[in-house]
Amino acid sequence: MNTTPAETSNAASHPPIPQEAFDWYDEYAHGLIDRRTFMARLSTLAAAGFSMNVLLTALMPNYANAEQVSFNDPAIKASYTVFPSPEGHGEGRGYLVVPTAVKGKAPVVLVVHENRGLNPYIEDVARRLAKAGFVAFAPDALHPKGGYPGNDDEGRALQASLDRTKIEQDFIAAAKFLKTHELSNGKLGAVGFCFGGYIVNMLAAVIPDTLNAGVAFYGTPAAKEVRKNIKAPLMIHLAELDTRVNASWPEYEADLKAAGVTYTMHMYPQCNHGFHNDSTSRYDKENAELAWERTIAFFKQHLS
Repeated sequence: MNTTPAETSNAASHPPIPQEAFDWYDEYAHGLIDRRTFMARLSTLAAAGFSMNVLLTALMPNYANAEQVSFNDPAIKASYTVFPSPEGHGEGRGYLVVPTAVKGKAPVVLVVHENRGLNPYIEDVARRLAKAGFVAFAPDALHPKGGYPGNDDEGRALQASLDRTKIEQDFIAAAKFLKTHELSNGKLGAVGFCFGGYIVNMLAAVIPDTLNAGVAFYGTPAAKEVRKNIKAPLMIHLAELDTRVNASWPEYEADLKAAGVTYTMHMYPQCNHGFHNDSTSRYDKENAELAWERTIAFFKQHLS
């Protein structure tokens, strides 16, 4: 079995979690296998000395670990606000975080969650952006279902039950809402993770005159027929061990080159899909911090 550097918090008594476990979790989290199959595969690791509790603790998110910026931080002001989405679900709702030190208008960044709604990790990412001087807005695709339910399994099921086209329209509406917000300087960035990475690529292709810069963490490309429309500079973060998403990169890169798009791709060694998410063992602190530094510098370059 191959292993990654990621280990559980009690690594002194357990070997590193096998790479197979991370791969199975990725398949489960993205609907390629069901929970029964996922659990059955994990049980096969018992012979290697892993208890199910150790494996699930390592793989499932613990959002208490993901708070880097408190919602009470005096440098920011966070609130929830709604926006119109006539082509989507009629109305959207998101988490708006404003840096208190900024007077007047500021660059704005849309933050797009994974395939399970607006969880605490994504809200914290929005707060991190506000601490860096951006007005950040993180919509919740699950607003039509009452919002993020408090756990990822239910959130994933709820998001899968929604019309994908309407979800995309909700994020298009959110991007336009944010770009024209009274606090916006007129420069819009977008950053997304997993499904959110796809949404960033999609926004760049379908509203090219609205998006000014996009950062996609391990997200798949927009539909091939619309990639030629992309104008905004892009930063792509990929994880070396994420073979599922990485398989789409060669063709996407060729299309970006053909369209004359300014882009940068960073491949992070020995990282899994989700390496920026500090609520699970997939988190790679060194590479996550490097990717985030690059992201902030990229937005400062293109949105100031």
